[in-house]
Amino acid sequence: MMNVFNKTIASFACAFKGLATLIKEERNARIHLIATVVVIIAGVYFKLNLIEWCFIVFAIGLVFIVETINTVIENMMDYQSVKKDPKIAKIKDLAAAAVLIAAIVAVAIACFVFLPKIWVI
Repeated sequence: MMNVFNKTIASFACAFKGLATLIKEERNARIHLIATVVVIIAGVYFKLNLIEWCFIVFAIGLVFIVETINTVIENMMDYQSVKKDPKIAKIKDLAAAAVLIAAIVAVAIACFVFLPKIWVI
């Protein structure tokens, strides 16, 4: 039983190491982190209800998940080939587009949640 527990702890350690690597090495992930902190502070300030928090948490999670997958794809492609390859460039561009779409969705959700509260003040 302890072996399963140790493996579980080790897998969490690896996941947190990956998260730290993402934040340390990826400028866009740091930008997303700053935006996350700002949105959470705004959420507390405007006293978001449970449904609003659910949308905000979903948007934050979506952006970080897609940014992480984009980073994995970029790293795999860089490992695959160090020379310029139009097929690799296309793959990396598509992965970056996924992050852009997620970020646009997150901004739209933030607008839906926060703009009515800002206009009331």
